[in-house]
Amino acid sequence: MIYTVTLNPAVDKTAQVPNFSIDAVNRIEELRQDAGGKGINVSKVVAALGGETEALCLLAGNAGRWIQGQLGSMRIACDPFEVAGETRTNLKLVDPIRGTHTDINEPGPTVPREALAEVLSALVSKVTGDDVVVLAGSLPVGVSPALYASWIDELGRRGCRTYLDADGEALRLGVEARPSFIKPNLPELSELCGRRFQDNADVARTARDLVADGISRVVVSLGSEGALFVSEAGAWLARAPKVTVGSTVGSGDSVVAAVAYSEQVGLAEEGTMRLSMACGAANAMQSGTQAAPRDLVDSLVSDVVIEQVL
Repeated sequence: MIYTVTLNPAVDKTAQVPNFSIDAVNRIEELRQDAGGKGINVSKVVAALGGETEALCLLAGNAGRWIQGQLGSMRIACDPFEVAGETRTNLKLVDPIRGTHTDINEPGPTVPREALAEVLSALVSKVTGDDVVVLAGSLPVGVSPALYASWIDELGRRGCRTYLDADGEALRLGVEARPSFIKPNLPELSELCGRRFQDNADVARTARDLVADGISRVVVSLGSEGALFVSEAGAWLARAPKVTVGSTVGSGDSVVAAVAYSEQVGLAEEGTMRLSMACGAANAMQSGTQAAPRDLVDSLVSDVVIEQVL
């Protein structure tokens, strides 16, 4: 089972606004609404790939109930934990003329410690050594950035594999707890390591040091260049095929989902890279944060270009 944890979920509204301008009246041409938050996005993609997943999330108010209903309609198992207030709404502005994507994200409700403890307790009672737990996204207002690290420690004692997709201090502290997988982008890795990189080989060597310290796999997102996949077996640059972009929101989450799914079904290194990059490209073709259908993902797998870096 692939469990995902979303402590600060959102209703994602994706608006198409041609020629979006600051200090001007902008008119929306198209509007889409999705259940969002990084962990939830991962569960949506795992389910679309045909994997088993369960989403644990903190939900509040009418927006939270809407998210739960959406997951139910997608037949994604959801373990909701109700808190006071209202789940946030994030606005994604896509300008198809200028090719820009602008995110305006709400902070979300304040979450009591008791609710966080309840989520961890439920998670610990579920997991086995065969499971993957994905800890992803921003933390609620006022929650310590050390939370992910403490959960990785606790889950590690249960023998399951932990995936961490966070940034800033939550990523730095989480890395110290040695999760099984991390997926920083280039600026996040630079901040984590306190240095800039000369080239892809330099990035790969830095990621290899993290692997040597106990993280099984590091995937570094390079934006339009693709991603570096680094493990004990080596380092490879994987480039996704060029596609018509609908929305880039959630593409990184789809890569995390594909890696977790690949591990669950036992795909080899090359198969994992191909599926992950095809999944990221296919999801970028969608509007909003909806998961791409499996047949579209499969149609792109052979177009992924892979070259060894180390």
